[in-house]
Amino acid sequence: MSDDGFIKQKLIPVGTILLAIVAIWYAFVVPMNAPFQRDLDRRAGVTSTTVEFLVKTMTQPKPTLPAPHQVATNLWKNTLMVKPWSKRSLIYHSWITLSATLLGFAMGTALGVAIAIGIVHIPALDRSFLPWIITSQTIPIIAVAPMIIVLMSSIGITGLLPKALISTYLSFFPVAVGMVKGLRSPDVLHLDMMRTYSATPMQTLWKLRLPASMPFFFASMKVAVAASLIGAIVGELPTGAVAGIGSKLLAGSYYSQTIDVFAALIAGSVVAILLVTAVDVIGRIVSIRMGAKTP
Repeated sequence: MSDDGFIKQKLIPVGTILLAIVAIWYAFVVPMNAPFQRDLDRRAGVTSTTVEFLVKTMTQPKPTLPAPHQVATNLWKNTLMVKPWSKRSLIYHSWITLSATLLGFAMGTALGVAIAIGIVHIPALDRSFLPWIITSQTIPIIAVAPMIIVLMSSIGITGLLPKALISTYLSFFPVAVGMVKGLRSPDVLHLDMMRTYSATPMQTLWKLRLPASMPFFFASMKVAVAASLIGAIVGELPTGAVAGIGSKLLAGSYYSQTIDVFAALIAGSVVAILLVTAVDVIGRIVSIRMGAKTP
């Protein structure tokens, strides 16, 4: 893709949407923060002009809805103005959450692939096991997370693994469903040809089903890695974690530091974007190595 094509197809649309989000965000800042600011002015006996009042609603230390520039300043201070390994750094907290995310994502991917292979090759699993997998995803993760944390703590397992298990719980499902679809995607004629060559089920799996499932696999992995990050963050909430994005959200909510809460949310969003992008890049590389044509 040329530079002009990248600007027209990627940069301009993304930039336009980003500017629209910021504009809408600013539009909600004033009405959300205005009641508290009126109360502050009344208690201080101050009468502000319209411009002064607008400025005050966007500069409150503990606003109901922080302004974008307040969040940007917080991100700047807690990423570039402190050492990455400092406990004040959002990079440090993001890494703590990322480590649980990657471990849970790896376990969830392996589990999802194993389940999909079993469902495709054992019809009984398709009829009996798949409905239970779907049902498991109807249970709210906020209810499952404390049970996993308490259960693991009762047997002396704390720290990274319980959070990774919660990530596994969220990430295995999209991989399992996507891989089932992918493993069943080969044409009937191709499957008949493998039988004609007396290929074993294992040979059919490695030489036909798995290569055909790669587009489905990487598409489902994009969903799974984002879900895994959510699981890691949720897993930090019931533990009262002292590190991680979840801990920043907890601390911000306890002390009404909404600016810190929004900064942590944006840090988590950036981590999610990087993870999904990494999966997409790996998927493109694998597709090219398999002979797919690039646009």
